[in-house]
Amino acid sequence: MEGVDHLADERNKAQFDVDDMKIVWAGSRHAYELSDRISRLVASDPEFKKDHVTSLGRKELFKNTLRKAAHGWKRINELGLNEEEALKLRTFMDQPSFTDLHWGMFVPAIKGQGTDEQQQQWLPLANKMQIIGCYAQTELGHGSNVQGLETTATFDVKTDEFVLNSPTLTSSKWWPGGLGKISTHAVVYARLIINDKDYGVHGFIAQLRSLDDHLPLPGITIGDIGMKFGSAAYNSMDNGLLRFDHVRIPRNQMLMRVSQVTREGKYVHSSVPRQLVYGTMVYVRQIIVFDASVALSRAVCIATRYSAVRRQFGSQNGSPETQVIDYKTQQARLFPLLASAYAFRFAGEWLKWLYTDVMERLQAKDFSTLPEAHACTAGLKSLTTSVAADGIEECRKLCGGHGYLCSSGLPELFAVYIPACTYEGDNVVLLLQVARYLMKAISQLNSGNKPVGTTAYLGRAEQLMQYHSDVLRAEDWLKPNVVVEAFEARAARMSMACAQNLSKFNNPEDGFQELSADLIEAATAHCQLIVVSKFIEKLQQDIPGKGVKQQLQVLCSIYALFLLHKHIGDFLSTDCITPKQGSLANEQLRSLYSQIRPNAIALVDAFNHTDHYLGSILGRYDGNVYPKLYEAAWKDPLNDTVIPDGFHQYVQPLLKQQLRNARL
Repeated sequence: MEGVDHLADERNKAQFDVDDMKIVWAGSRHAYELSDRISRLVASDPEFKKDHVTSLGRKELFKNTLRKAAHGWKRINELGLNEEEALKLRTFMDQPSFTDLHWGMFVPAIKGQGTDEQQQQWLPLANKMQIIGCYAQTELGHGSNVQGLETTATFDVKTDEFVLNSPTLTSSKWWPGGLGKISTHAVVYARLIINDKDYGVHGFIAQLRSLDDHLPLPGITIGDIGMKFGSAAYNSMDNGLLRFDHVRIPRNQMLMRVSQVTREGKYVHSSVPRQLVYGTMVYVRQIIVFDASVALSRAVCIATRYSAVRRQFGSQNGSPETQVIDYKTQQARLFPLLASAYAFRFAGEWLKWLYTDVMERLQAKDFSTLPEAHACTAGLKSLTTSVAADGIEECRKLCGGHGYLCSSGLPELFAVYIPACTYEGDNVVLLLQVARYLMKAISQLNSGNKPVGTTAYLGRAEQLMQYHSDVLRAEDWLKPNVVVEAFEARAARMSMACAQNLSKFNNPEDGFQELSADLIEAATAHCQLIVVSKFIEKLQQDIPGKGVKQQLQVLCSIYALFLLHKHIGDFLSTDCITPKQGSLANEQLRSLYSQIRPNAIALVDAFNHTDHYLGSILGRYDGNVYPKLYEAAWKDPLNDTVIPDGFHQYVQPLLKQQLRNARL
C-alpha cells in the first residue's frame, strides 16, 4: 500500500487551484516558497525525527530537545540561513525549547528597551549564542498584574550597582521558559527603588550562571518548576524558578532606552517615547494571532483527512460504509473550524499591517492609533487563542477513539498549544481591557471625539440602534454588507447596553466589577465583528487563481453565519434580526456545508503542512492510516518484551495462588 494516495479521489473533486490557494494561505509567493523549502529541509533530516518523544521520560525528553536545538543551530550556520529562514527552521522542528525564549523574548527585549550602547554590548553575544537568555517577568504570586511584581532592584549609589532581591516566597520568578536549566542570562523585571522611593517595574539584564561551569552565581537559586500538562508537549521546555538574595549588577545593566538612572541616582526619562514599549506588546500579540491560525489549521487538517478516510455505519447490501465527513453532524462541527483557521489567518495578516503602521506613527511621535491597536491585538489574541484551543480539542473528538492516541498528534498539539490562552495576557483579563476601551470610546461620543479604526462603527451608534435586518431569503445572508451590518448592530447594542448600565453606578469601578460578565460578552461581539469584517475586506482584494476566491467566499460566509447561529441569543435579544431571519441564516449555513464538502481535502492541503510537522498518523497526506497505526503500536516500549517487567513479581503470584481454606 506504500505510495498509494488513498485520498486521491477526494483531491480530484476540488473545484479550485490548490497551488494558488497555498500562496493565499502563506500570504505571498515568497512566504510560501520559504515555508515549503524549510519545512521539507527539516522533515528530511533524520536528526529532527519526532517519533516516540511521547514515550520518553522527562530527562530523556529534555536531552532529546537539547540535541535537536544544537543540531538546528548547526544547520542554520552550515547553510548560512538568514534570520527569517532560521526562525522557520526552529518553527518546523516543532519542539518547544530554550531557543524559543532566547530569540523570541530575550533578544527582542534588548532590541526594544536597550540603548544603542547596550545593544552593541549584548546583541553580538546573543546573536552568536555565546550567551543564552530568557525573559524573567512572571512570579509565583503575580502574572497578569505586572504592576504587582515584588522582585526589587535597589540602587546603591556608593557602589554604582543595583541590588536584585526576592523579598518574599511569592516574589520568586516562576514560569520563564529556558530559565530552569539552560539560560546564562535573563532580562529580569523588578521594582526600581532609589532612596526608598519605588519607581515601578523596569527591566534589567542579569547573569544567572557561570559561563565556565554553568553553575548558578552566588546569591542565585534556580531550578525547574516540574512537569506540566501533556506527555512530551511543553515538558521539553525548562520552565524555571529563580530567587535573588541581594545580587549585585552594574548600573548599566538596567535597560535604559526609555528611562535611566544616573550615577548620582537620579531617575530621568529619555526623549524616546515610553509608548514604544507598547509597540513590542502589539508585535508579540499579532504573532500569537498568526500562530493561532497555524495551530488550528494543523488540527483541522488531521481531522478533515481522517474524516474522509474513516468509514462508519450506513452500509447497504455489502456497499462500503459512509465516510464520516459525509455526516452533517461532522460537517457542522468541522467546517466552521476550517473557516475559522482561514479567518484568523487574514486577521493576522491585517494585524501585521496594523503593527507596521503603528510603529511608523510612533517613530513620528504620533500616538493617536496606539490605544486602538492595543485593544485590537489584546482582543484578537484572546479570541483566536480560545477558539484554537477549543478547536483542537473538538478535532480530537471528531477523530473518535483514535484521536486519543498520542500518534494521532492531537493530544500533544492540544497540550502544547493551550498555554497560549494564558501567556502574554490571560484571555479573560484581555477581554476586560477591550471592554474598558469600548466604554471609553462610547463615553467620548458626545464630546466630538470620533472613534477610529475598528471602533469607527460606534460613531454611527444612533443609526445602528435603529437598525433592523431586511433579510427576506436565505441567500440574502451571502451579501457582505448584510452580514457586517448585523454584526455591527449586535456589537454596538451590547456595548451601549453595558455603558447605560454602568452609568447607574455612583462608582464606575464598582459597576465594572458587577457587570464584568456582560462586558466580556460585548468585547467578544466586538472582536468577532473585527474578524468577520477583515475576512470580507480580504475578499475585496484581487485574489488570483481558478476558483480560489469562490472558496474563500464560502468559507467567509460559513465563519460569519456559524457565529450568528452560535450567538443567536445576542442577535435576537438585541433585536437586530427576527427569529425567521435567524432560521434563514441557519438554512443558508447548511447549504454552504454541502458546497464546501467536495473541496474540504484540497482546502486543508492548501495549508501545505508536511507529515513531519503534523506529526499525526491520522492526518497523513496519503491517508494510509490503519497499517501505520498497527505498525506504530508495535514500536511502543511496552512491546519490547512479551512479558512485562513486574509480571513475575506481582501478577504471577495472583494466578498461582492456592485458595487454601477459602471459605466463600
